[in-house]
Amino acid sequence: MNTAVPTPGARPAAGPPGLDETRALWNSTDPVALGMLADEVRRRRHGDRVTYVRVAAVDLAQAVPAALPEAAGEVVVTGRPASLAEAAAFLREEVRKDVGTPFTAFSLADLEQLSGGPRSLPATLRALAEAGVAGVAEVPLDVLADRRRALEALAEAGLPAVRFTVGRPPLDVPAWLHELRALQKATGVMPVLAPLSREPDPNEPTTGYADVKLVALSRIVLDNVSSIQIDWRRYGPKLAQVALLFGADDLDGVPAVDDLSEGRRRSPIEEVRRNIQAASLRPVERDGRFAVRE
Repeated sequence: MNTAVPTPGARPAAGPPGLDETRALWNSTDPVALGMLADEVRRRRHGDRVTYVRVAAVDLAQAVPAALPEAAGEVVVTGRPASLAEAAAFLREEVRKDVGTPFTAFSLADLEQLSGGPRSLPATLRALAEAGVAGVAEVPLDVLADRRRALEALAEAGLPAVRFTVGRPPLDVPAWLHELRALQKATGVMPVLAPLSREPDPNEPTTGYADVKLVALSRIVLDNVSSIQIDWRRYGPKLAQVALLFGADDLDGVPAVDDLSEGRRRSPIEEVRRNIQAASLRPVERDGRFAVRE
């Protein structure tokens, strides 16, 4: 049975759909109309602007390069620290070497475990902030032991997080999105959501059809989350470009080093910009603090 999607423009500018209407949108067999609704919501918030960030990764367990890519707008420290002292010492040393480029570090789930639980997490986050980190690199929403308390700890410590992700979205996507909206209303710390699976199930891989529906519905429901994000390196230019037409407005994970072997026009950064422009949108480069880069 086909479930009708409301005509674009029919939804009032204020307020997201209720849970029943969200279920109807999710069950719809008309992804084009759903995408038009999501694009309308995105354009009301961001106009024709799409941001992207060039990211360089530094592994905590490996030797750090003598020089980080100059083009990087964000340096992400990956890996799981053995102790808070190790994490803080590493960050103090690396941030000191590279004044100006925002450093983000670690997973909030790992920091939650390192702290011994959610109650001690604010102190851990404050220690990292004092070491010079600009933010927590990733918040895996489906892995946190106490999601509400972990997000409250971010607010309490005054340390932002730059990626809110999910390993695998739950079966009841509409209920999950409304839960996230309520969580954001209570904490106010979630500026961006990357709704696509970070850990796809090899036995039940998602389809492009399901992926763009998830992006669109995230944009429509999460009226209190500023940006819907797609990881360029993880999902590739084709899905990223389509997602921009279904409500996404931020591209993460753009390589910080350009491969110029086939000429500048074929370099990753030019491909990113061309894909955004091909969707009739305007590319704007940002850094890890979400500030526009000149």
